[in-house]
Amino acid sequence: MHASDHVPADLASLLRSAELRLNAAQRRRLGWLVMQFGAARLYRRGDKLRPEDGLIIVTDPLNSAGAELFYRSLRPGCVVVVPFGENPVFDFLKSKLTEYGTVGTHGADGPHELWWGGIGPIETLVPRAATAERLRVVSCYPRRGDDQGAIRLRQAVERHQLAAHIEPIDSAFDDRLQCAEKADFIARMWDRFAEPLLFVEAGADLHEAPLIPTRLACDLAVHKWNRWEMSARTIYLGRTAAAEAFLAVWQQLAELCPTVWEGALLDQAWCLATSQRSLDTVWLPRSYHALVGDLSESKATIVHDLRSTTADLGPDPSFAAIARAPRRAGRTGPRDALVVMQSPSPSTDSVAVILHDVGTADARAVAATIDAATSAFAAECGGFGRLELTLCAWRDEVDAARRAARSGRASVLEILPGQPIPPDLFASLASGRGSAVVPVPRI
Repeated sequence: MHASDHVPADLASLLRSAELRLNAAQRRRLGWLVMQFGAARLYRRGDKLRPEDGLIIVTDPLNSAGAELFYRSLRPGCVVVVPFGENPVFDFLKSKLTEYGTVGTHGADGPHELWWGGIGPIETLVPRAATAERLRVVSCYPRRGDDQGAIRLRQAVERHQLAAHIEPIDSAFDDRLQCAEKADFIARMWDRFAEPLLFVEAGADLHEAPLIPTRLACDLAVHKWNRWEMSARTIYLGRTAAAEAFLAVWQQLAELCPTVWEGALLDQAWCLATSQRSLDTVWLPRSYHALVGDLSESKATIVHDLRSTTADLGPDPSFAAIARAPRRAGRTGPRDALVVMQSPSPSTDSVAVILHDVGTADARAVAATIDAATSAFAAECGGFGRLELTLCAWRDEVDAARRAARSGRASVLEILPGQPIPPDLFASLASGRGSAVVPVPRI
């Protein structure tokens, strides 16, 4: 099930007037938000919010004072949408709000990340009367290990009358599962059952039925520990092609990197999937990932059988520091592509486009350059089979993106926000099959 494909006429008119390019999944999410919170309002610097404003779209970044004033004028129960969520200039505003979800890019039709958040926990925004598709709780545990945790979870799902499948599996260790074993199990459950899946680590207790993901009609729902570190203890997969693609990427990465911590693999799978397909992600609240001893344990939905400590989940030193700030802001970082596009060309040659100085440039200029570059590649790929576009705010980010591109033997194209993008840009680059910095002045 997905959010309705219907986009209200007034919302479509607002998107046209604001020159916002959204893909189909992002329009569905905005349409769903309109149905829940009323007509959308486009916020401009200096505007005063009204009590009836329930859905606010912010397209221009706010300085620290402006963000503080904006935050204080918001009322509980309203939602803020940032259509250019990939741009780090919006990170400060996002840090003031509770992050609810992200809808990823999809080629030239919608090469931006849509971010949405608000005031207070997401549980208060989802009406309990909202239609919820029936889900299936799935879990597994080492066959040679203790089954008491599985018994506890089975009793919990029976208490809430939820469909469930919990089974022992062969594992390399008696006391824990490797990431590949967990991903393979979830993939088997995907093929076996028709319902959306909610994987819950064996040993967890359910204090109430975990229905928020189905009521929000998303592709993926996961909790971010300390706002940036993704946890594989509670994962929801909607019954969609985008969710299936994410699962396939995660499974493949887990098989290729069996010794890498599962949270890092889950994070990387999310980055790869959300850059190639418009993945509608909901960030589960702490109530879906409570630990024994948490102050809010009594009000939690899912409580895992771990003591309230960061020793198990993070911060993990193997998680790259350069990725932490972007993940806190619900966006990909400088080592990850914002958008990945495949061309009709059968060529294995790829081009990495690095967009400089996004932290100091006008947000609209950055967005327009992203639109122009992806549109140019869609119209004339120059014989390249693949494009990867990365945003960089600082010199060290540019260096990291350049190294990543060269390690993949990609041609490198470095551009600046606001510069003209000629229609034959990629054909010109292909003639040299090397690296280039388009020589245009800064604006």
